[in-house]
Amino acid sequence: MSSIRSVFLSSRFHLLPCIHPVKRYHVPVSLLRLGTPSFWSISRRSFRTSLGVFSRLPSEKPTTKLGDNLGSHKVPHENVTLREDIYTVPNLLTVSRILACPVLGWSILQDNFYLATGLLVYAGLSDLVDGFLARRFNMRSVLGTILDPAADKTLMTTLTVTLTMKGLLPVSLATIIIGRDVLLSLSAFYIRYTSLPPPKTFARYWNFSIPSAEVRPTTISKFNTAAQLALMFGTTVAPIAPTYLSAHLPKIQLLVAATTIWSGLSYVFSKDAVRIVSEKRDRQ
Repeated sequence: MSSIRSVFLSSRFHLLPCIHPVKRYHVPVSLLRLGTPSFWSISRRSFRTSLGVFSRLPSEKPTTKLGDNLGSHKVPHENVTLREDIYTVPNLLTVSRILACPVLGWSILQDNFYLATGLLVYAGLSDLVDGFLARRFNMRSVLGTILDPAADKTLMTTLTVTLTMKGLLPVSLATIIIGRDVLLSLSAFYIRYTSLPPPKTFARYWNFSIPSAEVRPTTISKFNTAAQLALMFGTTVAPIAPTYLSAHLPKIQLLVAATTIWSGLSYVFSKDAVRIVSEKRDRQ
């Protein structure tokens, strides 16, 4: 007791404040410098365990251990960035259809309609297979909802431009098809920017593993895609097929023109055509 009394009566004795959410405590600094455990260090441990006092000396660093709430924090729910696996078989098949479009266009311009027909058959079969795999093995992704219609539009644009250049499609029909696709593409770029969670950077904008919005084709749009495929396939095989098979092509062209305009308007006025991923998550 004499050593403790001399410490308290010493001129070097002063108090070190310890912060607590409600109270303030003062620790004798001189006792903390003693080589052996002092009664105050034992008392301080008891305060930590029983009262939850998280006093800390200047040399200590904040930690995130269990029981220390000073280093812990909660991440706001709205700031969590969603990510998904984009390297799936359906997405790879869809990308392969997009990559086949330049070869398809080149074959038509070179009057190689046999190769063009084979590529069209591959495009149709791959479209069926990737849709089946996505549903059967739960490989759906937000990127897939964007890539699939993008592949269809790339295929349609390639066929429309090349077949029109060869004089197999009227220019007026080509203008309607391409005009609608250009407007929908510009809308997709705008929706991607507005729906992308912050921060909105160039790298994050083109990082498709960060989903922001998904596109759901309308019923009339699906019918229009089928009609366009039928028209483009019939027009492509017309030079190498019997003449009577191309007798109904003018009627199909009128049908495609009407459904193309209708489907473009359906994306504008339909509420379920485009859905923000955050809104979908909140509903779930």
